Amino acid sequence: MKFLKTIRFDPSDTHVFEIAAEPDQWAIPGGYCFAGNKEDDLKGKTKQAFSNGFLSLESFGFSTFTSVCEINSDEVLLITQDLAKRFVEVNGAPDMSAATAVAEQEVSFVLEMCAEVPINTVFALSRSFDEAGEIREAFRIVEAPREAAHTRVWEIVE
Repeated sequence: MKFLKTIRFDPSDTHVFEIAAEPDQWAIPGGYCFAGNKEDDLKGKTKQAFSNGFLSLESFGFSTFTSVCEINSDEVLLITQDLAKRFVEVNGAPDMSAATAVAEQEVSFVLEMCAEVPINTVFALSRSFDEAGEIREAFRIVEAPREAAHTRVWEIVE
């Protein structure tokens, strides 16, 4: 089986998200975090997390990019249980049974998304509200550059 893990190409996530996920943490899209919001409710770093952040299942921070990695069934069970527990404790799910059903849906979505792509495939996401105010997510595979750049355009300095 394959699943998403957070990756970091540069330190920008630590600047654009309120809580940045550390590299190498299991991740889901995490759009549920913004349920009940309207576009005008989202400002600053929260808006950035909404627009392009994958949710880490360890730190519950956000990452701009994820990479496809192998996962075993024990790890899938553990992250599903941890996510269900968070749904109850933080997100107001009525009980573990209801929370587990939703957590299984979130985890299954990622397993299906990763099933047919190679290990190390890099994903980015774009999240927005549609005309009806519903959250929409679009995923894209980030391709590696085919040839070396002619010149460095910028450098990120801490």
